[in-house]
Amino acid sequence: MTENNNIPKHWQRKKLGEVCTYSKGKKPVVLKDTKNKDCIVPYINIKAFEKGIISEYTNGVKCNICNDDDLLMVWDGARCGLIGKAKKGAVGSTLMKILPKENIHKEYLYHFISSKFWTLNTKPKGVGIPHIEPTLLWNFELVVPPLPEQLTIVSKIEELFSELDNGITQLKTAQQQLKVYRQSLLKWAFEGKLTSSITNEKLRITNDGLPKGWKLNELGDVSDMCLGKMLDKKKNKGNYQPYLRNISVRWGHFDLSDLEEMRFETHEEERYSLKNGDLIICEGGEPGRCAIWKGIIPNMKIQKALHRVRVKNMVSEIYLYHYMFYAAKSGLLKKYFTGTTIKHLTGRELKKIEIPLPSIKEQNFIVDELESKLTVCDKIEETISQSLQQAETLRQSILKKAFEEKLVRSILEHTT
Repeated sequence: MTENNNIPKHWQRKKLGEVCTYSKGKKPVVLKDTKNKDCIVPYINIKAFEKGIISEYTNGVKCNICNDDDLLMVWDGARCGLIGKAKKGAVGSTLMKILPKENIHKEYLYHFISSKFWTLNTKPKGVGIPHIEPTLLWNFELVVPPLPEQLTIVSKIEELFSELDNGITQLKTAQQQLKVYRQSLLKWAFEGKLTSSITNEKLRITNDGLPKGWKLNELGDVSDMCLGKMLDKKKNKGNYQPYLRNISVRWGHFDLSDLEEMRFETHEEERYSLKNGDLIICEGGEPGRCAIWKGIIPNMKIQKALHRVRVKNMVSEIYLYHYMFYAAKSGLLKKYFTGTTIKHLTGRELKKIEIPLPSIKEQNFIVDELESKLTVCDKIEETISQSLQQAETLRQSILKKAFEEKLVRSILEHTT
């Protein structure tokens, strides 16, 4: 194979703008939310492009029409540079239609432009709404082999992608199975099955449906509760102190990156203060979401969007946290919510939440076993997440190598 400038003699080097035609989408004069006899042409906006959901229709007058599988690129916005396949319709105003010229295979062009996404997306034009830098895009250089060799390259890329996609599917399946296992683990814990499986003792269920020795207690009977202070900076007098709000509480931890302060009078100090071991529960937003306070910042208080639950001696606050997480994720908490559109967990309803309680000794045993197993789950989850990220990196690496001629050479050497 005779080479010229490091590529086979019968290949060419071209700029992207030389091997394709391109035309920007337009906002139609007539645009309707529903299809009718006058507006039958789907409007391919971002939602239709990315998710295949058609939500608008036009009459097609003075529109840029695309056909199924035409190449479309996001031209404006945070996803600028993303290339994909079209559905037949009118090209949206934030999209660009790109078609290959003669002797350029569409899939070859598609994969080449895909390989440039990160470059295009991180070097946009414009200050407010980012959009593609045309000079950068159309001046990308690519090698253009004859069509049969383009097809060979495309075939190999898609073979590698298929293997990669199979791996991603398996990882996502494992991720879902892990989620199911976590929930099952929590269910077993609060049904007594986790304890009996470890101690090899027979699980005895009493007439009330609880394991022998367990009691069903309302949360209000085994804890002291307080709703945070109403925020009113004009009326509140006293010393400014930091406080937690709904957004500060995540599942199992606190986000203290954006704290605010409000005034607390002297007689309010004890009422709204926090101690180590207090369970802080969201009243709204995601009702029931909670975390255990561990004295990270002194003099911290709570705002009205939060409940402070201080357990009594017969309850482990960590046991209660895990039960609240289980009850929220399994849907058990829903019956305590008030409101139709926006859900709330009022103090009155919070007190009614029923908690299955074994002895404090067994609670601590359950907590130790749960956290040991959940820690293993966390490590597996982290490994899966890292592998999924690596898969996307590998996808870009395959494309990068393909169009840097590294993969191309390897492919052609094995097919000639």
